[in-house]
Amino acid sequence: MMKKYLLSLFAVLLPLITFAQNGQEVGLDQKIDQAFQPVSDFFSNIIFFEIAGAPFVLILLVASALFFTIYFGFPNIRYFAKAINVVRGKYDDVEGHGLGDEAAGVDGDIPDTIRDESKEGEVSHFQALATAVSGTVGNGNIAGVALAIALGGPGATFWMIICGLLGMSTKFVECTLGVQYRDVGPDGTVYGGPMYYISKGLKEKGFAMLGKVAAVLFAIFCIGGSFGGGNAAQSNQATIVLKEMFGLESTGAGFWIGIVLAILVGIIIIGGIKRIASVTEKVVPFMAVMYIIACLYIIFSNFGLIDDAIGLIIQEAFNPTAIGVGGFIGVLLVGFKRAAFSNEAGAGSASIAHSAVKTKYSASEGLVALLEPFIDTVVICTMTALVIIIFNFGGFFEYGGDGTGAVLIEGVSFEGAGITSKAFAQYIPYSNVFLTIAVVLFAVSTMISWSYYGLQSWKFLFGRGKAADLTYKLLFLTFVIIGAAASMGSIWAFSDAMIFAMVFPNMIGLYFLFPVVKKQLARYFDAIKASKS
Repeated sequence: MMKKYLLSLFAVLLPLITFAQNGQEVGLDQKIDQAFQPVSDFFSNIIFFEIAGAPFVLILLVASALFFTIYFGFPNIRYFAKAINVVRGKYDDVEGHGLGDEAAGVDGDIPDTIRDESKEGEVSHFQALATAVSGTVGNGNIAGVALAIALGGPGATFWMIICGLLGMSTKFVECTLGVQYRDVGPDGTVYGGPMYYISKGLKEKGFAMLGKVAAVLFAIFCIGGSFGGGNAAQSNQATIVLKEMFGLESTGAGFWIGIVLAILVGIIIIGGIKRIASVTEKVVPFMAVMYIIACLYIIFSNFGLIDDAIGLIIQEAFNPTAIGVGGFIGVLLVGFKRAAFSNEAGAGSASIAHSAVKTKYSASEGLVALLEPFIDTVVICTMTALVIIIFNFGGFFEYGGDGTGAVLIEGVSFEGAGITSKAFAQYIPYSNVFLTIAVVLFAVSTMISWSYYGLQSWKFLFGRGKAADLTYKLLFLTFVIIGAAASMGSIWAFSDAMIFAMVFPNMIGLYFLFPVVKKQLARYFDAIKASKS
């Protein structure tokens, strides 16, 4: 199988390498970017249509998150400690505590025919969380935050945090549904995510056709998201820091870095969710902890500036001074957009990974999932923002920049992860090496998690055969190369469009099915009480 896969990988890379050799004279990276730019602009213009000056998709995301937060009684606060305990395994005995409340018959089941769902699934609560977090804790936290601050100034940080806190509730809802409506194959392989809860759940409600159409749309958009935000945007930022670290000025350097990344990612994603989980549960916590330690070192080394930075964040959130940000609404939208891209709450993607968990209580994984936006946005994004803001107290660049996300620092243009790298270098010797490693590993971990998300959607559309799998994986690896070669502007515009496109069909499912989540949450809490009695 490995030899066959590597031969297929070589088959897709060979014409690309030939193209590279033929395009060096005209600037290979620029040539790829010029070809990709119209595609990026097309999708961006469609998805981000505006109502009263604000993209409708952002209004939908934030309003829905607020609704779920209120409806479920602020689960982001009330159930935070319980979510940590689920990950720690404190309630694992509930899974093996007989059938608990099911003994009396639940949801119309006959007690003697109820299957023990705790035996279904492929990964633990922690592995599911690690895989899903690896899909969100990536370069959205490093490059995305830098982009937000470069465009919207320090005030964008405040709205990122608000969006992250509200997103915890949305994540809880969609990941509970992901487990509740998952499919389990004869070999124990789990198939789950919005395409399943939309189609199955709406069919239960008597809207089978709507569910089928919405599920297909979600699967299409999720595949696009896996090519864009979960892939091309990641390889793009990894390439930026690698080129900066090694001083690669070649017009084709991005292409060749993409080839190397594609081979690395290709080797990992052969093994499916179990191999992906085994990699991410080691890589993501390690890199996240190391990155947080580095951020904390910089923040506390400048202890006297912390209150100034926080004060500036709050002040600029309501009275922004960044050039071209467009006032209060502008900075709010920049913060919400980057936070939503980073933690993906409302996009439904993470529920695909969480669906693979070993549990018979869907709400248990919903609780685990609400930790994601907190880890991703409230903790890691905020730390990155503080580092950049403290760094810029030295007046290194002008907030707002040229309106594209690029800023001039000491006469040199920097964007995305390059800005964060420059801030780190100011306080930590040789931090460029550490941050380069962090960006590359975060990029790879995000790409392999998103390859699983996209593959599950591909299977939903085209079946579960090996040929379909291989076709998707080769297309996915092609976008690794495109992302490395194209410019940050075109890649991130396309990535934003694909991630946010998933919100529309996903929200149809959430609004039809959120009462199911409330029922399943009560069922899980009853089981916990029963296990203690």
